[in-house]
Amino acid sequence: MSSSITDVAGIAVGHFTDPRRPTGCTVVLARAGAVGGVDVRGAAPGTRETDLLAPGNVVEQVHAVLLSGGSAFGLDAASGVMQWLDQRGIGLQVGPVRVPIVPAAVLFDLPLGDPRIRPDAAAGHAACVAASTAAPAEGNVGAGAGAVVGKVFGFRRAMKAGIGSASITVDGITVGAIVACNAVGDVIDPATGQVIAGARTEDGNALLDTRRALLRGDVPRPMLAGSNTTIGVIATDAILTKAQAGRLATVGHDGLARAINPVHTLSDGDALFALATGASGRTLGMMTLCTMAAEACAQAVVRAVHAARGVSVGDLHLPACGELA
Repeated sequence: MSSSITDVAGIAVGHFTDPRRPTGCTVVLARAGAVGGVDVRGAAPGTRETDLLAPGNVVEQVHAVLLSGGSAFGLDAASGVMQWLDQRGIGLQVGPVRVPIVPAAVLFDLPLGDPRIRPDAAAGHAACVAASTAAPAEGNVGAGAGAVVGKVFGFRRAMKAGIGSASITVDGITVGAIVACNAVGDVIDPATGQVIAGARTEDGNALLDTRRALLRGDVPRPMLAGSNTTIGVIATDAILTKAQAGRLATVGHDGLARAINPVHTLSDGDALFALATGASGRTLGMMTLCTMAAEACAQAVVRAVHAARGVSVGDLHLPACGELA
């Protein structure tokens, strides 16, 4: 049985995948509320409601996090998540109303198919309807539907990626992660140090190894800022303060750095959220929790590419992990 972020008590996940082109969105629900944190490392982010997660700001808990394709247009899907929560009376009590708190981040998947098709409010609402505590689907679904990796030497030499999830339990406390990997760089299996998906050689038949290619002087192709991005959510059932949740998000990026190279570039908007449901009623030391968070993020990235399937759009075929000779 695969581990996933839904192993964390109080967390549910739902995907919406658009059948018209490879795009979609993924919602991570914490209906009872969760202490939230965030860390944005990429230089070209597309985000919503991240400032309120700063430890010095008033709001303590969030009710969902939305990960979406569609670039900045995809932020509209968060309003559908708000609508779904509002219909159920879930939110922060502000005078006579409850306001759902829904941070969000997007990735750029517009090159695959018709770029006029992108997740909207209806897509976000549909992801909530589909949400459950079962292990979420991985690969070409939700926010990972249009995800592609290995674009340093051009989009036609890239490979298909997707969304993946993993969890780790230590002494009865669980930390899980779900990550949509749309990185400009390669994906590396930390267990072996081998590139498993990324930029391909000019003939398209083998992996290039972007790090080695750049270090020997190969010239990267010009890239638009924000045309990539890896986004995700870390969740735990430990009791955390808001500052500690922020630290969990920060250290989660260590996991991205183990599994993606290069990462946090000028062309990526990498962002990780952290949610602490406190459902276990206790905590572990932050040293252990942070180690678990980084490991879960790294495993989720690897699973995102292992679960992906190749796609063909017009005359372009993007193979997935395992398709190359």
